[in-house]
Amino acid sequence: MPSRARARSYDPAKTRTAVTAQLRRVREAVEGLDEKGLAAPTRLGDWTVRELIAHLAMAVSSVSRLLERPAPPAREVTATGWATATAAHSAAIDTDTRALAALAADAADAAGTAGTAGTDPGGLLEREAARFAETAAVAPGDRLLATRVGAMRLDDYLVTRCVELVVHADDLTAATGVPVPHDRQALATAARVLADALAAKAPGGSVEVRIPPFAVVQCVEGPRHTRGTPPNVVETDPLTWIRLATGRLAWAEALESARLTASGDRADLSAHLPVLG
Repeated sequence: MPSRARARSYDPAKTRTAVTAQLRRVREAVEGLDEKGLAAPTRLGDWTVRELIAHLAMAVSSVSRLLERPAPPAREVTATGWATATAAHSAAIDTDTRALAALAADAADAAGTAGTAGTDPGGLLEREAARFAETAAVAPGDRLLATRVGAMRLDDYLVTRCVELVVHADDLTAATGVPVPHDRQALATAARVLADALAAKAPGGSVEVRIPPFAVVQCVEGPRHTRGTPPNVVETDPLTWIRLATGRLAWAEALESARLTASGDRADLSAHLPVLG
């Protein structure tokens, strides 16, 4: 498991492939949505499906935009640090998302149809997928990007794009009733980043969090487990963990539904969740 001294590493080639694969699955899910579907509510405040899709497009298009800007002088944030810092920028993210959704809607109206390539949701995502392929595929992984939360390596930033796509694909499923499958590598990456973010937010070794088959971390101050069966164990599946870590699912609800098991006096992690706002 990751230690305090050594951050978890991610295979850059697999990460790029995972972003592309998860984005393709999102695109396929939104292609058949009509205006009623686009106007449907989501579990993200007063965002509609239209805003949610715009946010997904923005999450990917940010790679190209950041690569066009000058590189900052030094690295400031890792993928784990990104997860715990994002909430502070929620207002700006909301503003940008609404602006992009409105722009896409206006363009569709001007074209006389919501089905014109590049202005409808599927076309918007397709355009960003093409831009991603042109830029991220050729840029060096150690290229620094001036992101909202600080200077990050491109390889780290692409890891965060997996998190965005996986989390919001699940939001899209909840809003539309159309299942959006998760790419296995993207799902694994999201689960690991959020597990490491928990360990960073609540450092310690008294609780072992297991998210088979993708991650195991120790967290929470207290007696450190060294051998044998840990006295405090939390275990759940990857998607349930992602929902807990992002505030989509309450701790008590996960326990009651048996999607989560927690044993030991220190195994209640509700005070440390969510880790991603």
